[in-house]
Formats: sequence, structure tokens, C-alpha cells
Amino acid sequence: MAKLFAVGAGLTALAACTPDGGTQPPSSSSPSGTSASAAPTAASSSAGPETSTAAATEPGTVAAPAPATTSAPTPTSPAAGLAKQYSLTDPASPWLVVNKHRPLSPADYVPADLVQPNVALAVSGEAAQLNSTTAAAAEQMFAAAAQDGVTMTLASGYRSYGTQVATYNSYVASRGQAEADTASARPGFSEHQTGWAFDIGDGGGACSFQPCFAEQPAAVWAKANGHRFGFVVRYPWMFHGITGYYYESWHLRYIGVEAATDMTARGINTLEEYFGLEAAPGYL
Repeated sequence: MAKLFAVGAGLTALAACTPDGGTQPPSSSSPSGTSASAAPTAASSSAGPETSTAAATEPGTVAAPAPATTSAPTPTSPAAGLAKQYSLTDPASPWLVVNKHRPLSPADYVPADLVQPNVALAVSGEAAQLNSTTAAAAEQMFAAAAQDGVTMTLASGYRSYGTQVATYNSYVASRGQAEADTASARPGFSEHQTGWAFDIGDGGGACSFQPCFAEQPAAVWAKANGHRFGFVVRYPWMFHGITGYYYESWHLRYIGVEAATDMTARGINTLEEYFGLEAAPGYL
């Protein structure tokens, strides 16, 4: 698992999350995870290497996101059979799907109920916050992990639009548009802005935001048990052609216990497949 997996020619690894300080473009991914995190920047960021001709053309600017589409699961999607149905576009919905084809609307959305969960924290400030539903579920999950002897920390939670703008535009100014899109998600396209997602650590910093984290007890436990509390691993191994990001064993997303358990039981790996949405490997 520790041996790096070489990706095909011309393809670089995609990273959706970064540690508190940001990332730089990686060059490989691992069978046990995705690209490693790199040097800090002035603000947190989410990352993804796909480039787009529709992006901003001047350094220090950001292209306006396109409107999101599809407000509910398709009638033929696996999720359509659940008792409760939620919007796929409302940022306050636990079924919201944000990817490179589906920006937040509004782009500068701020959850109305941000709170700091009562869990072990590896960060402070806005990054230590989640929306109230996710925070409550995280508290239950962290407590259950501790009972099983597994230490879990909140390594990165909410990330504001302003934080993402600063991070992304700094990359554009220093590296150009194309390379910026390999290092940082565009503002309005990050799950961290929703309050429904967060990254976990193991409390000791072992393999944080690196491929080898997939082998750490916290990641192993979360992958096996997260659904019991409403969480799924949002960017699973070898599904980057659908999600747009390589495996991130640390990035958990709340969708509710019923949906998360159903996804796990059916062996469905991505939200795109579960909700009957198109793949989003790159920006439109």
C-alpha cells in the first residue's frame, strides 16, 4: 500500500482537500490514497487539477460559476427509493451535490448554523466549524471511534468563499490559470464551504492529507463505520473519473444515516452515481 501508483501519461493526481495551509500540484497517487499535501499558503483551499478554457483569463480574477442543475434525484437513481427525498441543489440540503459541474448557488453561500463540534480539534477558527447537523453527527461518530480505541480529530471543516477566493487567486497570480486549476478548487466549488464535509486526522499527524492516511486506524474505522452516523468517503479510490478527485480517505461527507447506509449496502461509491448525476471529471 505504501508503494506509489503511477498514473497514466499526461494525467496528474487530483486533490480535493488540503491541510490548513493549502497544496501544490502533486505528481502521483497511491493505491491506498490520493496525492500528498504540500507547502502551506496564506489560506485553506480545496484542490483539483482539471483546467478549463471557461476559467478566469486575468491573474487575480475568478470566473463566475454556472448555475447548478437537477433539484432532485432522477426517478431511476438508487436514492429515489428512499422514504425521504431532499434537494440536490439547495446548499442547506444534506443531499446537495457539489462537483466540477455543479457549483454552489449562491456561490458565496454561508451556512446559517455553523457551530464548533465538541470533538478533538487539530484546527481553529472557521476550519473548526461545521453546520449543526454535521457537527452533531460528528460528535457521535468521534465518540464511537474513541470507544473502539481509535483517535480521530477534526483536521479541516468549514472553509468560507472568501478564504477560497484568496487561496485560488494567489495561485492564479503566481502560477497562471492553468496551473492554478491543478492546485486549488475554484471558489464556489468546494464541499468545505457547505458545512456538510470535513477532513479527519489521527490526532498525531501521521500521514495527514497523504496517501498513507488510508492505512491509519482513523481512516480505516471511518470507512467501515461512517455510514452508521450518516457519513461517506466522498472521493473513493479509483473513481476520479466520476468525482473529479483522486481518493481522499480523510474527506467525509454527511448525507444522512438512511442514504449513507443504503449507499454502503448497495456498494455504490459516489454521490454522482447514487443520485443519478453525470460524471464531473473536469470543469465545464
